[in-house]
Amino acid sequence: MRVAMYYNNGDVRMEELPVPEIGPGEMLVKVISSGICGSDVLEWYRIKKAPLVLGHEIAGDIIEVGEGIDRSWMGKRVFVSHHIPCNTCHYCLRGYHTACETLHTTNYDPGGFAEYIRIPRLNVDRGVFVLPDEMTYDQGVFVEPLGCVIRGQRIANLRPGQSVLILGSGISGLLHLLLAQTLGAGKVIMTDLSDFRLKMALDFGADAAIDAHEYSPGILRDFNDGRLADLVIVCTGAPSAFNHALKSVDRGGTILCFATTEPDVNLAVPINQFWRNEIKLMPSYGNAPIDAIEAIELIRGRRVSVEKMITHRLSLKEAWLGFKLVAESGDSMKVIIEPHK
Repeated sequence: MRVAMYYNNGDVRMEELPVPEIGPGEMLVKVISSGICGSDVLEWYRIKKAPLVLGHEIAGDIIEVGEGIDRSWMGKRVFVSHHIPCNTCHYCLRGYHTACETLHTTNYDPGGFAEYIRIPRLNVDRGVFVLPDEMTYDQGVFVEPLGCVIRGQRIANLRPGQSVLILGSGISGLLHLLLAQTLGAGKVIMTDLSDFRLKMALDFGADAAIDAHEYSPGILRDFNDGRLADLVIVCTGAPSAFNHALKSVDRGGTILCFATTEPDVNLAVPINQFWRNEIKLMPSYGNAPIDAIEAIELIRGRRVSVEKMITHRLSLKEAWLGFKLVAESGDSMKVIIEPHK
């Protein structure tokens, strides 16, 4: 089978690997659509494991099932989670599913930028979700990233009427915008360096889209009735964005670190100011099965409309271009690889 093998952001090659053989309790899925995630181009993180086949935002068809699995699964259209929790450890039982060691160590074989993937038994048990008839494969690609956004806004406790500042208007920023609108947020203000992305933010309903070079808390106040933001969501790894977040959150507000920096970056938090004003600083990583289920329902019901975010559909042979587009953060948003095209 054909795969897109990742060596670095500038070197993604179409290569051949054997079609994975499945065992008891496993499934073989034909990948129809596979999205490139911003985390796929975190070169400092990915390159130490290279070469490897990336891709975790997939939708496809079950074409083979192992011993012990009901054959009625054959042919079903599915989204499959690559990371799944054990649901029994200390962290899962406290609701911190994405801190579970099982979630951090599970995956499918080899990765979503391949014509076929093997779904291990544990992922079959709690990571395979049937796509409703109303959903396309391309919409299925958004289940994983939207699930992450759902989890982030839930732990940040976004409430109706609250103002939201989103730093970074890439795919995660736009999904945060759409979910915040669905949940009844008040004003939603976004920033980015890219004119293309700022325009998309406005097209998707942001109340304001500000050039990150020109952004300041004072400009935020101008767009937000003189106040800072109740919720600040950081959707870019740029250290400047995290520093902007510290200065842009209102009293009693929350900063959600949805993105991450490189590992050696430290953030100087004004603890005394945060203590006096009851400001919360929290991260959010990944998603759990319940978040995927909610994502599917929101997309199925068109409460979160994702189709217009797709700017490119590419073949495996063109995967190098997809990685280039996502890494450069230029005139692209969601880039989808179609392995069988």
